[in-house]
Amino acid sequence: MFHFSNIVRTKGDPKILEGGPSLKQPADQLARALGWFSIGLGVVELFAPRRVTRTLGMEGHETLVRAFGVREIMAGIMTLSVEKNAGLWARVGGDGLDAAALLSGLTADNPKKGNIALALLMVGGIAVLDYRAAQDTKPRRPSRDARRKLYPNRSGFPKGIESARTAARQIAAHAKTGVETNEVKQGDERRVP
Repeated sequence: MFHFSNIVRTKGDPKILEGGPSLKQPADQLARALGWFSIGLGVVELFAPRRVTRTLGMEGHETLVRAFGVREIMAGIMTLSVEKNAGLWARVGGDGLDAAALLSGLTADNPKKGNIALALLMVGGIAVLDYRAAQDTKPRRPSRDARRKLYPNRSGFPKGIESARTAARQIAAHAKTGVETNEVKQGDERRVP
């Protein structure tokens, strides 16, 4: 199977032959899809606002549509970043703004009220997905009465601190003499120079 990351690897780098199972949870995948959707919608709103306003019968609101496009792109970028939860909540707020703007176009003299009703239905469906994704990706914190885990006996060295000291002494002895030696025993209390 072809992997795009193999293109940028240099001659000595290992190549990816096959991928393993994805570590992304379904909530992460939904957030990613919503982020790309937001960027795509924002690009359309930013670069084709007349087409959007003409479809909805809301001519004259092109500047508002462009502003909404910038907002969508920014929310999409945030949703694709590490702070995906903030981006998703920005999308939820944006859905409210979209619905309010669409409701302002539901006037008796608008011949394209059906398009606005369809757009409102779509915004409502996307809002539900945005809200669900925002709820599913919010940071989980332990409850206030949960016991904190303390690790006072851990040193950060997998074989213990004495093993690390012994290895440091052996390296120092080797550097001094130039000959590898096993003279330094574990538990030897001499300091490494």
